[in-house]
Amino acid sequence: MTTTQNRTRDAVRGYHQARFRGDAAAAAVHVGEPFRFQSPFIDSRDRLGHLETLPGFVSIVTKVELISELYGEDEATLVYDVHTATPAGVQRTAEHFRLADGKIVSIRLIFDAAPWQPMKPHIEPPASTP
Repeated sequence: MTTTQNRTRDAVRGYHQARFRGDAAAAAVHVGEPFRFQSPFIDSRDRLGHLETLPGFVSIVTKVELISELYGEDEATLVYDVHTATPAGVQRTAEHFRLADGKIVSIRLIFDAAPWQPMKPHIEPPASTP
């Protein structure tokens, strides 16, 4: 691995580990600006808002099994199973990261949203009013 790939790995692993501990402050160290988070339910450019949701998400997670890690110069992809204490059960997830200057600036979360549909009102952020 190159020095840049090692830096990418350190940032993504640091974020991933902090995220699943529910440690928003530790995760924030690895997140830069501008920032964008995309998932089947959320498309947000609010870095702080994204980080504030981590403890709530982790409260339903019972286990995370990392399946694969791929690192490039300014991107990474993790594939893992998230075991949850919800009707969704185990969720196979792929997470793609883009980095700039060693910080995560984009996260795209990919998973089958069908098992989460009954819980959708509790997942999506409320619509903002004008």
